[in-house]
Amino acid sequence: MKNYTITVNGNVYEVTVEEGISGAAAPAAPKAAPKAAPKAAPAAAPKAAAPAGAAGSVTVSAPMPGKILAVKASVGQAVKKGDVILVLEAMKMENDIVAPQDGTIATINAAAGDSVEAGATIATLN
Repeated sequence: MKNYTITVNGNVYEVTVEEGISGAAAPAAPKAAPKAAPKAAPAAAPKAAAPAGAAGSVTVSAPMPGKILAVKASVGQAVKKGDVILVLEAMKMENDIVAPQDGTIATINAAAGDSVEAGATIATLN
């Protein structure tokens, strides 16, 4: 990864660029934060998953702020890694939010039409 400082219209941004990702699609939105308000931790990828408090439970977080366009999975549904759980609209682009691993949908924390912030838990898997 390389870090760059970019100035756009007088605003300074710290940008991290990952290199050498073969066969992977480019992220839907750039990961940049104003220098005056740096991020606590950079987002790893558009599909985020982090361990939750319960053993064996995985949270699916919104990778960026946006609006939920559709909920494609329901609570109790078995999903495989890569299955679409929700569709998030951000910057006039539709982004599929997918299951980070095989499992069962434990909760869906957003509904179609809801606005979500980056990092918000939008679903959990068991």
